[in-house]
Amino acid sequence: QVQLVESGGGLVRAGGSLRLSCVVSGRTFSSYAMGWFRQAPGKERESVAAISWSGAFTKYSDSVKGRFTISRANAKNTVYLQMNSLKPADTAVYYCASRSVTIVTMGVGDYDYWGQGTQVTVSS
Repeated sequence: QVQLVESGGGLVRAGGSLRLSCVVSGRTFSSYAMGWFRQAPGKERESVAAISWSGAFTKYSDSVKGRFTISRANAKNTVYLQMNSLKPADTAVYYCASRSVTIVTMGVGDYDYWGQGTQVTVSS
């Protein structure tokens, strides 16, 4: 059983920054690829970023490239999403997820365990 808990969401003005954290427990953290996803009202859940078990390989959606950075600190069982230059279009509930294999993918259906989500609201 794997548990994930997100934190760090909040309200920020356009152009501001936030850092989301996801703490993982229940399994060996480094054995899993990790991803961040988001879902805005009335829209499908979409992939934001993903990172390999080692942290050596990352992927980003086109909408966040150059603005968001995913990283992980395995000794702390934590994965981060640093979000800079935030836009109102980034407003969504952000979810942390883990995959039971080490290969990085961006598909929602590829992930096995999910956190409860944390709200990010960007005002204009």
